[in-house]
Amino acid sequence: MKDILGEIIVNKRVEVEEQKKAVGLRTLLTMGGEQLERTTSSMKKALADSTSGIIAEFKRKSPSKGWLYPDAKIENIVPLYEKNGAAACSILTDSKFFGGSLNDLQSARKLVDIPLLRKDFILDEYQLYQARIMGADAVLLIAAALSEGQCLLLAQTAHELNLEVLLEIHTEEEFAYLNPYIDMLGINNRNLGTFHTDVENSFRLASRKLTPLSSNGGVLMISESGVSNTETVKKLRKVGFQGFLIGETFMKTEHPGETLHKFIGDLQ
Repeated sequence: MKDILGEIIVNKRVEVEEQKKAVGLRTLLTMGGEQLERTTSSMKKALADSTSGIIAEFKRKSPSKGWLYPDAKIENIVPLYEKNGAAACSILTDSKFFGGSLNDLQSARKLVDIPLLRKDFILDEYQLYQARIMGADAVLLIAAALSEGQCLLLAQTAHELNLEVLLEIHTEEEFAYLNPYIDMLGINNRNLGTFHTDVENSFRLASRKLTPLSSNGGVLMISESGVSNTETVKKLRKVGFQGFLIGETFMKTEHPGETLHKFIGDLQ
């Protein structure tokens, strides 16, 4: 069986090393010094305060579905996500497998005020500095891509940079990755090895009682992947989820912002 996550991680390590050689950390910090002074927004609070809890995702392709919207432009979609009620926006910045870039994140930051999540395969602290300078308010850490020690170090560094942390898990064993620097816990309904999706995974793992480890009032629960209809969102809310990361449901349509508007309307 093909291990898609393993393939992505191998490529990501090479990619990050190339980026570090091209633009060293000191140079990156010098170039982005002004951006480091920007006040970040709380994605956790935005989700908790939102009536929809939707994190609308911008992505052009996926390893399992191929191209969804190859010529999608940030300026045509992300502002409409904000206008039509998204609590936050997730920006895919992986190029090879998802068709995104850090430029997408930077462009989105200039256009909207809602919190932005850098969604990528974060393996190195360098990527956290990139995220902060390019305009992210939060970053994704994937348990399956890290050791518990790496996760702790990256989450701590993210907080030092005033970035919130969304920890993504897929199995019950990965609850062990929770630490005091985790703000939000994402239950991924997609197996990152096979990319098979089963939304029941959120319901299975939600039954486990969480200890409020986070330093700011415990973790907020987010269901990720495979959430394609409002009835599922309503059921997930009943078992404790306050955030719903939805991408393909919107991005496979001609007008993702309008699709989001209808989706949220149906939630009321």
